[in-house]
Amino acid sequence: MTPVQTPADLKPITALRFAAALWVAIYAFWENLAGVGLPGLVAKGYLGVELFFVLSGFILSHVYLAQAGEKRFSYGRFLWARVARVYPLHIATLLGVGLLAAAAIVAGMSVDSNVLSWSSLPANLLMVHAWGLAPAAGWNHPSWSISAEWFAYLCFPAFAFVFWRLRDKPVVAVLGAAAFLAVLYFVFEQWAGFPLTEATIRWGALRIVPCFALGCALYLVYRKAPLKAPGISAAIFLALMLASAAVGLWDAITVLLAGGLILSLASLPNARAGWLASKPAVYLGEISYSVYMVCVPWKLLAVNLAAKVTDAPDKQLHVFVWLAIIALLPVVAAASYHLVEHPARRALRGWAERRDKTSATNTKDTDTSKGLAAKGEPVA
Repeated sequence: MTPVQTPADLKPITALRFAAALWVAIYAFWENLAGVGLPGLVAKGYLGVELFFVLSGFILSHVYLAQAGEKRFSYGRFLWARVARVYPLHIATLLGVGLLAAAAIVAGMSVDSNVLSWSSLPANLLMVHAWGLAPAAGWNHPSWSISAEWFAYLCFPAFAFVFWRLRDKPVVAVLGAAAFLAVLYFVFEQWAGFPLTEATIRWGALRIVPCFALGCALYLVYRKAPLKAPGISAAIFLALMLASAAVGLWDAITVLLAGGLILSLASLPNARAGWLASKPAVYLGEISYSVYMVCVPWKLLAVNLAAKVTDAPDKQLHVFVWLAIIALLPVVAAASYHLVEHPARRALRGWAERRDKTSATNTKDTDTSKGLAAKGEPVA
């Protein structure tokens, strides 16, 4: 199979990342909005994480699958790039939550006792707290999904081994991944008594597997031939996904429709993507990881302060106060992106590049020295 030429950057699905992060954030903050019920679409906000997981499989396949299949893949460099991507902000937000929780306790505010779970700290530091290795959902709880991502990163060669061999059968790959997801969701809920899509620290590592596989499979379709009418199909999949979530259909249905949305947006050429490829939309997508990771620290700070200032009972905030907090979330995320996430990522990747150059230079010098020695010439 000769793949079609595709752009290195898929701007429409970069913009989608922000929508996924915002969906999760609204779900997390909704309990602090006074005087409203819980709409179905908001209640399913946890599925924004599934969107991230499918996107992760799709994007990493876009960047690395051919490298892995053609034996050009460096596992060490791949893992370092992933560490540079997620670890600095993970540590920064973990420390931030710890400091905020400690300050709140000193100030006499109520804080969940599990937030400062010292027994869970080692697993959090090692990013294995979604592998069933953390006794409590402590610190920055949303980071469980980063632990799940880390599990998928470590297993990426296995995913690549499977899906590279299916590259000429993308429809088979998608049907297989969809069936695997549906069966796993059904079996897990029968066994555990709750949906896999609601798993966090106990089964989060398993939760990412079917979504990541679906993303890999969908990439094979895109690689062979992007969809012919991506704008129309994106609108259809988006409407169906939102409707499925709003009426509370089985989560597997919503996740599969989200996969169709991702494939459709990826198939939409940047030149025809309109506002989805605009600088503001792409920028919001770029800071989406920060939006997701600062959600809990910002909630701890903003909700507690707002409740104290406005004398809101049980932290139930007036709608305008609540909207202001939500509106400021991307601002806080932008600050964390520019102060922590982006510079730390560049520094870690720059260090690796300098190390590789030094290693390559030393290897070249060694080879030259061997050649001179072989000729009987002096070696300095």
